[in-house]
Parts: sequence; C-alpha cells; structure tokens
Amino acid sequence: MKRSKTTALLLMGAAPLLFTACEPGPPTGQPDVVQEGLYTSVERCADATGDAATCRAASDHAQQQAADAAPQYASRAECERDYPAEQCAEQRTSTGHSFIGPLMTGFFLSQMMGRNRPGMAPQAQAAPAFRDNSNGWLRSTGAPAAGRAGLTPVAATPDRATTVNRGGFGASGRNRSSAGG
Repeated sequence: MKRSKTTALLLMGAAPLLFTACEPGPPTGQPDVVQEGLYTSVERCADATGDAATCRAASDHAQQQAADAAPQYASRAECERDYPAEQCAEQRTSTGHSFIGPLMTGFFLSQMMGRNRPGMAPQAQAAPAFRDNSNGWLRSTGAPAAGRAGLTPVAATPDRATTVNRGGFGASGRNRSSAGG
C-alpha cells in the first residue's frame, strides 16, 4: 500500500512538468520572437508593423496609462527644466491626484510573435513614452515618482520596429546537452 501512495505522489508532482513540456508552442529550436518599437503616432506604427488595429489599441492603452506613469512635478518651472515647455501640463492620475508633468509624446509597443497557434493573435503590450529636453526617450519603471526618478532612458529609434529573438524551452535544453565526454 505504501508503494502505491509513493508512486501516486511522484506522478502528481511530475504532472505539471509533463504538461508544460507538451504545451504547443514554437517548434524545438525555434525561439520566440519579440517585435518592439517606439512610435510617435498610430500612423507611423501602422506603416512600420502593417497592423493598424494593434497600433491603435496600443496607443489608446498607453494614453490611459500616461498620467499614472508620467513624472510628477510641483510646478511648471520644475517640469520645464527637464521637458519642453509645450509638453508640461496639469494632469490628473486615475486616482484623482493632480500634478504638473510632461504629456505622452509616443508609445512603446511590444508584440510576441511566432506562437504558431491557430486562432491566437500575437500578444501585445504598450507603454507611454516621454521625450525630454535633450531629445532622449524615457519609459516608466512602473511607479509614479517625483521628477525623472520613475523613468528610465531608452536608446530606441522612433518609428521603427526591431525584432529580438528570445530562446525558448528547446533552445535552452539543446544548449545544455552534450553528446559524449
């Protein structure tokens, strides 16, 4: 009786690993592909990606996040030290907090491509982008903060999609295996 309980527990513990290994995804050796871009308008995004609907949805989503992600300043003069004067405006977060901060001047779009699953559209994520006085692009780190503390600089060329390969389960397994000694 003890042996059958031990066997059952071992099989139950290994089941999630087995199901993960059998999940349909990219073929072994085919890494996931992420297409990322920084866009200044929906039109520029659609020209670069060929997908106007995704670009429109990404821009709308980034616009909804913009006030919550924007750096917050106590005065317009403080904001204008870091951002062009025409970008500094009074804004209100989703919780109703009022502050002075830069307006969104673009958006980041990341799409997971190459899933090869029937009926599944590529997964997309969007985030607001802010342009500072030195024409550099900044992205939110996730939490609103005073000044530029909540942003990170990004070295991206606007209005151009770039493709990044990310290794999947098969690639990492293949890299660790060795035949012989």
